[in-house]
Amino acid sequence: MKNSILSLAIIVTSTALNAQKLDLATCLKMADTANLTIRNAKLDVAINKRQRDGYLSARYPHLYYGGDYKYNAVIPGQVVPAAIVGGPPGTYTTVQFGVPYALSNNLQLNQLLFNPQVEYGLTALKINNEIVELQQRMTEQTIKHQVASTFYNLQALNKQIAFVESNRTNMLKLISNMDAMVKQEMVIQTEVDKLTINKLTLDNTLESLKATKFQLETLMKILVGLDNNATIAIEVDALNEQSLLIDKSTINYIELDLIAAQQRMNKAERKGTYMSYLPNISLYGSYSYMYNIKPEDNYRKGINGAVVGLKVDWTLFDGLEKHYKQKENALNAEKLANQFEQSKSQLSMATEFAKKQISVQANALEVAKEQLKLAEKVYNQTNLQFSQGTVSSNDLITADNALQQQQTNLVAAYVKLRQAELDYLKSIGKIN
Repeated sequence: MKNSILSLAIIVTSTALNAQKLDLATCLKMADTANLTIRNAKLDVAINKRQRDGYLSARYPHLYYGGDYKYNAVIPGQVVPAAIVGGPPGTYTTVQFGVPYALSNNLQLNQLLFNPQVEYGLTALKINNEIVELQQRMTEQTIKHQVASTFYNLQALNKQIAFVESNRTNMLKLISNMDAMVKQEMVIQTEVDKLTINKLTLDNTLESLKATKFQLETLMKILVGLDNNATIAIEVDALNEQSLLIDKSTINYIELDLIAAQQRMNKAERKGTYMSYLPNISLYGSYSYMYNIKPEDNYRKGINGAVVGLKVDWTLFDGLEKHYKQKENALNAEKLANQFEQSKSQLSMATEFAKKQISVQANALEVAKEQLKLAEKVYNQTNLQFSQGTVSSNDLITADNALQQQQTNLVAAYVKLRQAELDYLKSIGKIN
């Protein structure tokens, strides 16, 4: 019994959570933590930090161990002057060196003292971390733009569905009244058929809108990380002409920050190429122990060995590889400078255009509202006249179609306004 009650409570709670209304801020917050594309972008940042930690290990001492355990089935020989072993001068003999069993162990310690490429690599990784973080922010802006755009399209679609359902209800009432009038032989069946055609058109439109709504809701679930079986409801918007989404804060062009970071990387690469002309210096030390065994002579002997040294690696001539690399670096620097100026102009233009579009579309939404009021007034008046028999069904259908068109225009103006606002915020990196 307790388990049944608990299961029922879980089901009720789950349904309540799934059916909750989502506002834009909630959707954006959910996407920030659950969207897989954003999560992967954050993982790229974490991976880059781990790469830097791994690269730092080049500064630490490295300890190596090697072992070699072998049996010489045939001990190799070497030709030497016979005089060495007391033979006649001018003759040669073969001498075998070694024993059948040789067990060697070697321990080596290397400590890097100076490597200019390590310093360059750390600088490059630090700058690359900035680049990856900027790319993450750009990814977040792109995904949040999709979330907000989908959110507003769903709001508009819900409003459009409400319009169509209201129109369909009114049309059904008219058809019902007309059927009664046909039975009383006050009008002919053709008049009812004309209205029925409009009603069927509304049915088809409604089904099409519901199918589109299902697609958008599925997309929203993917964007915010919800299960496909979850039920979502979008907060209702009164189709306001100004959105709370508009942010008048300081403009921040992420694209320009990204190019600036790439320019710093270019300078670091140039410095790294210059540094590669310098030598690499490292300190090393090794200890070895070899144990030799010759069973037939009962001979066993261990030999120690130890070495400490300073190693210098210096490329004195590389076939002009670094020279041409610097030439390439200079060309990339010029290219990045051009990209920066071009992007700066394009982003500034896009921002100004989006700001103007906000004003234009806000006015268009106001006009659409006024036009809808007039269309509703004309429709209501025509409907009244139709019921009084002073106008034909053609006039009523024309007024109904005009009303539907103005409803569609209102929704379209709303979507365009929200899109202009989103474009503006995305251009300045402020969709939060």
